[in-house]
Amino acid sequence: MSRSAELRAAAADVWDASLAHPFVRALGDGSLDEAAFRYYIRQDYLFLIDYGRLLSLGAARAPRLAWMRRFAALASSVLETEMELHREFATRWGISDLEATRLEPATAAYCNFLLRSASLEDFSELAAALLPCMWSYAEIGATLNATSDRYREWIDMYASEEFGELAAWARSVVDEVDGDGARMEAAFTASCSHELRFWDAAYAARAPRPGAA
Repeated sequence: MSRSAELRAAAADVWDASLAHPFVRALGDGSLDEAAFRYYIRQDYLFLIDYGRLLSLGAARAPRLAWMRRFAALASSVLETEMELHREFATRWGISDLEATRLEPATAAYCNFLLRSASLEDFSELAAALLPCMWSYAEIGATLNATSDRYREWIDMYASEEFGELAAWARSVVDEVDGDGARMEAAFTASCSHELRFWDAAYAARAPRPGAA
């Protein structure tokens, strides 16, 4: 079994909970409350800013030149292409305050964990902490069967062959890097937990039902 497969097996309960999360399922069938999706877009936009920093730190710390190049290219892609896509989403969904959005606790905790791992821990732990975001999103995109056009564009982005290849590359880094297995497992599992809490926070942002207490 590859190291990335071992990490996923160790975090199976949390991993599966993210893939089966009601926010994720509601994206697929189009029933997700618009307030929850707007919350997600705002918070994910802020997350991507620190994600760009994380990838830049990966480029600075990578022990292989090929990895340095890929991390640097990914940082540029996130800060330019992916964030621009979020701005386009925001415009279509009537969101005009991305830059003024407050960083919510679940987002802040995830960003702080990733940047701390990237700055203070071994590169192998950086790679393990990074992997759940790429891999889980690729799997979500690949497994969701969009039955509505409402969120299809978001699903298609992460279901793309390009994003699947990116997740495969991230797995290959984890499989090939030298590092302490226990510490890598701890970093991977912690990231999976942060992913789950991020979905929880977004789903909790649904608009209250009429007459709800």
